[in-house]
Amino acid sequence: MKILLTGGCGYVGTPLTLSLLDAGHHVTVVDLQWFGNFLPAHPHLTVIREDIRHADRLPMAGIDAVLHLANIANDPCSDLNSKLNWEVNALATMQLVERAIACQVPQFIYASSGSVYGVKDEPEVTEDLPLVPLSDYNKTKMVSERVLLSYADRIRVNIVRPATVCGYSPRMRLDLSVSMLTMQALTKGRITVFGGDQTRPNIHLQDMLRVYHHFLAHGLDLPGIYNAGFENISIFDIADRVKRHVPAVVIVTPSNDPRSYRLSSAKLLATGFAPQHTVEDGIRDVIAAYRDGRLRDEERYYNIKTMLRLELAQAA
Repeated sequence: MKILLTGGCGYVGTPLTLSLLDAGHHVTVVDLQWFGNFLPAHPHLTVIREDIRHADRLPMAGIDAVLHLANIANDPCSDLNSKLNWEVNALATMQLVERAIACQVPQFIYASSGSVYGVKDEPEVTEDLPLVPLSDYNKTKMVSERVLLSYADRIRVNIVRPATVCGYSPRMRLDLSVSMLTMQALTKGRITVFGGDQTRPNIHLQDMLRVYHHFLAHGLDLPGIYNAGFENISIFDIADRVKRHVPAVVIVTPSNDPRSYRLSSAKLLATGFAPQHTVEDGIRDVIAAYRDGRLRDEERYYNIKTMLRLELAQAA
């Protein structure tokens, strides 16, 4: 297949690109590379440094599927510049799908977020429950979903609502719960837990990649929205699991983030997908990368720190 992958230099995008190439696909990556480019050269890979808000500049002729991962990721980064957040996360999504339709691309796979559910009391959060997004980031994800579904009669749309991803990537993120707590234990000997009782769903990075491969292979017959998260555990539970591998003291502080929900991925599992990795694997991944020198606790692995630096550089 010929695949256009937005955000292909990102935390999920980088290993996803590599896995798509390994599977024999031809991949065109579109990414502004704010966080760098860790992709090695490959005869079937084209990397374009471009803003997805310029959809008219993207080469979609002959593309078999668009995988849309690019976005302003997480609440702090989205709050930093609300206008940029809405333009990139919502408006650009509409422009991309319209260009895909104009170029007769048959399939559009969108990386939404499990955070669109907000606070839920239900024991299992399924795709048919109402969305209560609490932040600008969550709201743009919800709006993008609605926009994409409005084109469902003109292009096959697969919307994935991932849980929080864990595991090692060459373009690492240390602002995600499992990796952040593990790195704190490794470098400081203590883990700071904000709140702690909030239950959040998790998915290992390798399973996240497999979800996208699954929809590339079967998505034309599986339109609609799918949750993707397989371990619903509290922040306290994550800290306890980290402590099994790295001795550390746990420090609890108040949290202003009330989101708590248990994601059900029964709909995805019913399509034949089955997870193969765990949060425990993600913890071990980070520990191994740190101990063999592939990973350090550096500013570039925290989205908000990099975004603040970019903002300051643009303002200078």
